[in-house]
Amino acid sequence: MAEFRLPPASRVQQGKSHDAAGAQAAKAKNFKIYRWNPDNGGNPRMDEYRIDLSKCGPMVLDALIHIKNDIDPTLTFRRSCREGICGSCAMNIDGTNTLACTKAIADVGGDVKVTPLPHMPVVKDLVPDLNHVYKQYEEIEPWLQTDDPGTDRERLQSAEESDTLNGHDGHGPAACILCFCCSTSCPSYWWNSDKFLGPAVLLQAWRWIADSRDRAQKKRLDKLEGPFALYRCHTIMNCTKTCPKGLNPAKAIAEIKKRMISRKTAT
Repeated sequence: MAEFRLPPASRVQQGKSHDAAGAQAAKAKNFKIYRWNPDNGGNPRMDEYRIDLSKCGPMVLDALIHIKNDIDPTLTFRRSCREGICGSCAMNIDGTNTLACTKAIADVGGDVKVTPLPHMPVVKDLVPDLNHVYKQYEEIEPWLQTDDPGTDRERLQSAEESDTLNGHDGHGPAACILCFCCSTSCPSYWWNSDKFLGPAVLLQAWRWIADSRDRAQKKRLDKLEGPFALYRCHTIMNCTKTCPKGLNPAKAIAEIKKRMISRKTAT
């Protein structure tokens, strides 16, 4: 039987333990957090922090900020808006890709395990390297393209056209915040990220293809032709299940495929 193991330098080891709650803490919680520092050349490790929840807010991000500010200043992670808008604090919490700022500590039973987004190079600790996915995002040219003469007024849409982008419930493709929780939960993207654009970028591609004000649909669809950029999607649905904004990247990918078929049958 074949045995598959991580390379020795990649195996996660048991790390340090920090008991900052004390015996008198009425609301103690244990956090297990992935740590890796590229400067020391060591293996990644899982450090444990026992904290008093009365000293921080209710979200996982609040706990991480408390740990960094009051317990271990070496802990590294991204964060910005704290409102589920910017996508900076995307990470894997309790086995699911989500936003630390909108994930309630109370929703996690037992220890809270926090690791970086999976299958991405790690810069340090909980910070993934997003250079590759942003390069793919650039490839779809995510801006309005039109040959219409310039105007000093807004380009109008009907309510139905606007709903295509925003969704009648606010869960349309324009609501994507590029946190990449979906792409990093997709097995097809794990194995083919060099060529497959992944759910997040394809959701963004659909946002522009579906925009009634855009005039570059043919060029946008041409760029997605071929066996990899679009068609590596096998409708596993991890992307839709994990999206912290409640969006549906799988449906967006299906809509692009329908447009592909429509234009081929029309020629």
